[in-house]
Amino acid sequence: MSLAVDISHVSKEYRLGAIGGGTLKGDIQSLVARIRGREDPNMKLDKAGYNGNERFLALDDVSMQVEKGEALGIIGHNGAGKSTLLKLLSRVTAPTKGTISYNGRIASMLEVGTGFHPELTGRENVYMNGAILGMTKAEISKKFDEIVAFAEMEKFIDTPVKRYSSGMYVKLAFAVAAHLDSEIMVMDEVLAVGDMKFQQKCLGRMGDAANSEGRTVLYVSHNMNTIRQLCKRCVVLDHGKVIFDGDTETAIGLYAGKNRLLRNVIECTDDMRRDLFRDEKIVLKTISLLDVSNPVFNNKDVIKLNIEYEATKEFEHICLRVPISYIDGTIIGMATSMPIIKCKRGINDITIEIRPENLASGRYSARFVIYSVNDFGTMETHDVVDSAFLFDIDNEATNNINWEHRYWGAISFPVIKIV
Repeated sequence: MSLAVDISHVSKEYRLGAIGGGTLKGDIQSLVARIRGREDPNMKLDKAGYNGNERFLALDDVSMQVEKGEALGIIGHNGAGKSTLLKLLSRVTAPTKGTISYNGRIASMLEVGTGFHPELTGRENVYMNGAILGMTKAEISKKFDEIVAFAEMEKFIDTPVKRYSSGMYVKLAFAVAAHLDSEIMVMDEVLAVGDMKFQQKCLGRMGDAANSEGRTVLYVSHNMNTIRQLCKRCVVLDHGKVIFDGDTETAIGLYAGKNRLLRNVIECTDDMRRDLFRDEKIVLKTISLLDVSNPVFNNKDVIKLNIEYEATKEFEHICLRVPISYIDGTIIGMATSMPIIKCKRGINDITIEIRPENLASGRYSARFVIYSVNDFGTMETHDVVDSAFLFDIDNEATNNINWEHRYWGAISFPVIKIV
């Protein structure tokens, strides 16, 4: 297949702070003071000691190729460089180093409703926004009814958009971009606003654009389910660098737990906790894996853990619940314990067993919640540690199916019985 986008050794550097003093006189004063080694007379009071020359490398030697008709996901933490990359692709700004080449026209949607004027009606904004995106008036008129129908805005198309809700805004903005006759679609969190039904409609449209129409889609999102649904290939950015480029499931796992290692003994540190739930009457201390050297199991194994906790007084009816999630944060289910009797003041420990039956191959995380039930039957949560225990399920020895989480989820049910 031919290439739609070729990004070669691209870097983007920004200068932090204000550039210039706002007037020619101020800039000359600042320059003279700097040459003479004196304090800048135009420096703001809260910026003492700041020279204004600090540089920030938003993208650092990024290279990738995207083929025609491919849907590529781009994920990473806030500040990783995702939006900067899309701005370079959309020619909003230019790279400091490197080259970007395209094969086709680009339709970009970086911010919801960019180019919409609040005083104009939806109809007028469709024509204006379409023109901004590169459509001719004839093209817009030909597709106008289709755009309005897709956005489900027939009743409100002649209403000023300042009266639209944020959901109505994004519907109309996406509809215009989606119907542009472009070979490349660039989308940045465009589905963060809008109801679930419309999100699925947009995903279906982007999927059809890539699979049926041969258009290329570059999609940035923090919603891993939409990334999984749309993209077979995914790039992970971290501090401006590409740290992974390949299978979507592997990319999601890396993004969700990239700094977390599989460990046998876990110290329950403060950064694992949600302050909202801590009353410090009972504090989880350590979680230790027993009987095996690595937290890698198949779904016929038993996960055996020893949990150490400290109580400030004697409790009765202490319980433990363990919600289990896929590595992208999707909740799978929950294991609960029977009440733990004779919880004394000081250090205690219990041993529990969790059976990961029916889990498909992949990486999972377990949260631990310790709580008690008072005399009135009310549950009191004492401590919660998030993603405290990571473990892998590897069913290759017992299952020859290469499991596709993006289609089938995380649960492998027993074979269907024909009756």
